[in-house]
This record gives sequence, C-alpha cells and structure tokens, in this order.
Amino acid sequence: MAALADHTDWHDKTIRTLLNRLLRKGALTHERDGRRYLYRPAVRREDYVSQESRSLIDRLFGGRVAPMLAHFREHEALSDDDIAALRKLLDDIDREEDGA
Repeated sequence: MAALADHTDWHDKTIRTLLNRLLRKGALTHERDGRRYLYRPAVRREDYVSQESRSLIDRLFGGRVAPMLAHFREHEALSDDDIAALRKLLDDIDREEDGA
C-alpha cells in the first residue's frame, strides 16, 4: 500500500478497497510476509494486453482490425514510422501465408 500511497493522493481505505476488488476478480494474488502482504498480478501482462486488445476490437470495430486502422488513418496522425511498421507487419503476414 505504501508504494501506491507514494504515487497517488488516495487514502489507505481506498487502496485497500481497490486491492480487495482486484483480489476478488482474480487479477491479483497475495501472500503474507510477516506483518504485511505482498501483491502480485495473477495474469501475465502479455495475456492481459492480448485479451483487452481483442475486447476493444470486438466492441468498437465489430471484431475487425481494418476498420480500426481506417479510424486511425482518418482521425489520428500516423507517423512515417507507424506506417512503415504496419507495412512490414503486413508483408510478414503475406510471407508466412505464402510459406504455409
């Protein structure tokens, strides 16, 4: 709790409530270490990001990636680096499909 308290203006009770909710949802695990508890994420970051990304695409773009990219093209400034990375990704996908 001290780590969160140092970075937020939340009260101890608010932090305890948040931790307990995350424990109940299975997002955190904890173990006792003397008089304190050590909290750890129950899910790997990679798994969480994958699940949340899929959920976002499903909810906002009907499960399709192309409309999401079209949205970014129309409403956000895609840098030359972003565009190059997307082209490389698509080229890699094409190569994998041709080799499969």
